Amino acid sequence: MVNQDCYILAVETSCDETSAAVVKNGNEVLSNLIASQIETHKVFGGVVPEVASRKHVESITLMLEEAIEQAGISLEKLSAIAVTEGPGLVGALLVGIMAAKSLAFAIDKPLIGTHHIAGHIYANRLVQEISYPCIALVVSGGHTELVLMEREGSFVRIGQTRDDAVGEAYDKVARALGFPYPGGPHVDKLAMESQEVEELPRAWLEPDSYDFSFSGLKSAVLNAVNQHRMRGEEGFEPGIARGFQESVIEVLVEKAIRAVKSTDAVQLLLCGGVAANRGLRSALTERCEREGISLLIPPFSYCTDNAAMIGAAAYLKWKQGEFSGLELKAEPSLSLESWSVAAK
Repeated sequence: MVNQDCYILAVETSCDETSAAVVKNGNEVLSNLIASQIETHKVFGGVVPEVASRKHVESITLMLEEAIEQAGISLEKLSAIAVTEGPGLVGALLVGIMAAKSLAFAIDKPLIGTHHIAGHIYANRLVQEISYPCIALVVSGGHTELVLMEREGSFVRIGQTRDDAVGEAYDKVARALGFPYPGGPHVDKLAMESQEVEELPRAWLEPDSYDFSFSGLKSAVLNAVNQHRMRGEEGFEPGIARGFQESVIEVLVEKAIRAVKSTDAVQLLLCGGVAANRGLRSALTERCEREGISLLIPPFSYCTDNAAMIGAAAYLKWKQGEFSGLELKAEPSLSLESWSVAAK
């Protein structure tokens, strides 16, 4: 299979973005369409699963048709259909899975159920080849993890959040500071522009732990906000935003660098929606340059949920001939380790 070009039509509907893409050979994006639901969910202050599922139903067929048209290929030329099977919102996942299964059956093409986080990790391959062994720092609304990859398609989670994910913490802090959903970009912007900084705690946990904890930091922010307001003070928001962001970034960067050194990894990958955070990108770039560590960061367009990243990850399965049956179902808590590709 690896001697012929591979064209994968990929579908991503794990949360509140409907996306379809065509990816050639795992690293060349021929089309990548994303329909965001941010404006729909903004009024609720967060994603409403039932609403997200209905929005996916409304747009998935048109997205698939447009992805094929923009890629300039026929359905017959496709090598496989890939779709996110988990983790994610079960109703949202089901919409994409049913669309992918129906199309795969109709045109008699292999189906590849794909892990959402594997997609975020392999979004980096859309920019540059990945070197192994490597460490992936996954930071998103639902996940904060350190993943060791000793070879292509092998995933071992060595650290994870024990409570809030980074993106979740950003959204809660943003709400406390009066920003709308999604709050992460607002906090990032305010933090980058602030000349003031309010000192906030760092949660390092045990000395040898690669786990994370952000619930205490979130509580410290809420406490600081309440104290300022009780004293009738104004203009404290920038200092808190910067203090919060510096606390988060310091812990993320330090643990990621320590993981690289302790595992003899040759590369560090930044992955997930929070990889778009300018403060984190800047701090990690500066630290890796100082330490002589190779760093891969995807462009902003591949940080948030998109189908191109699903096509990139699915290519690993296609090369090994590891396909899914039409009985494929949504797996909201799908383990990354269990999705690992078999060794060659």
